[in-house]
Parts: sequence; C-alpha cells; structure tokens
Amino acid sequence: MTHPTYDRLTRANAVLLLVDHQVGLIAGSRYPEPQDLRKNAVGLMRASKILGVPIVVTTTMSNGMFGPIFPELAELLKDQEIIDRTTVNPFDEPRITSSIKRTGRSKVIVAGVNTGVCTCFPAISAVDSGYGAYAAIDASGAFDAIEQQTAMIRMTQAGVIVADHNAIVVEMLANNADPLAAQVYAAIGLSHFVSMRDIYSTITTPKIVAPS
Repeated sequence: MTHPTYDRLTRANAVLLLVDHQVGLIAGSRYPEPQDLRKNAVGLMRASKILGVPIVVTTTMSNGMFGPIFPELAELLKDQEIIDRTTVNPFDEPRITSSIKRTGRSKVIVAGVNTGVCTCFPAISAVDSGYGAYAAIDASGAFDAIEQQTAMIRMTQAGVIVADHNAIVVEMLANNADPLAAQVYAAIGLSHFVSMRDIYSTITTPKIVAPS
C-alpha cells in the first residue's frame, strides 16, 4: 500500500484559526483543565506571532453570555480585529473564510474552546474547502474524554491531522539553530530545553582534580 507524500507544515504555509476562547466557555473544560487550556492557547498564539504566522480570531456573541476572549489573548490581539459571529461553524461566516483566504496560506491550524464543535467543525470544513487542516488538540477544550475521543476520530477520518500545540509549533520552527528558537520555546513553555544544554555541559565536562 502506498501513502501520499506528507506536505510539511511550515511558518510560510500556515494560518492559525482561534475559535471562541472566551471566559464564559472555559469553565467546563476537563481535557485539558481550564488553566492548562488557557496556557496552551496563549502559548500557541505567542509562538505563531513570533514565527510570523497570520492569525484569525473569532468569538461567538461576546457581548452576551459567552463573554469576552481570555484577557491574555486580548492583550496579544489589541491591534487585531476579533471577528464576532453567530454561526456555530466559523466556516459559515464569510468574514472568517475571506480572512483565511486573504492570507494565501494552504494550511489551517485550528484551536477551539470546545473540541467537539469549535475545533472539529471548522477543521473538517477546512479540509472540505481544500486546505490542509491541523487540530491543536491541547489548545482546544473538551468536557469529557468521550467528547475529545469522538471528535479526534471524526477529524482523523475526515483527513484532519491531530497534534498537540508543541508539536505543531516545533514543526513550523523546523530548525533549532533558528535565531527565533529560544523565543519560540519560551512561548510554549519549553524554555527549560535551553537550560538543559548547560546542565548537560556541566555533567559531561571532565572535572580537573587538583593533586593532593
């Protein structure tokens, strides 16, 4: 059996779609827990900005019961439009699909506050629209394991690539010699990799023992 050649995700062919990371929708998340979901979503966005990946952000009825976007994301997005909508699937909102199309990118990374809906629906729609789609599963929230597992199965069957946000970011980084590498690793909470270099150097450098 032959498999198609994998077209790698790069900072030059990707656009990030963040869906409904709002304060009124996060409390019920258990996969991951709310504090981890916030951290992962912010890390994914920070790293994407560092790498120059365009970002499209949407909310649902942010002036109503779902509330505004996470404050940490709002701070990072203060110079960017956040598209507020009423449609369940962001791909049913022309302003969002037009914004993605204008980037000229061929791959859409999706992270939504609710995996079964906010991530799954637009990721599958992205595939249907001819994009390569990636679901940042740990920057998306699920109420329980069943929701997360069934959404992952459904997306995988539709051709969406499911990955954690660290793997997505590191794939786009591509080279650890990149001058942006330290900033990128710090953004996703892996700055300890840099300090590990010093630890490794310490334990592998032969010690000179003065003669007694």
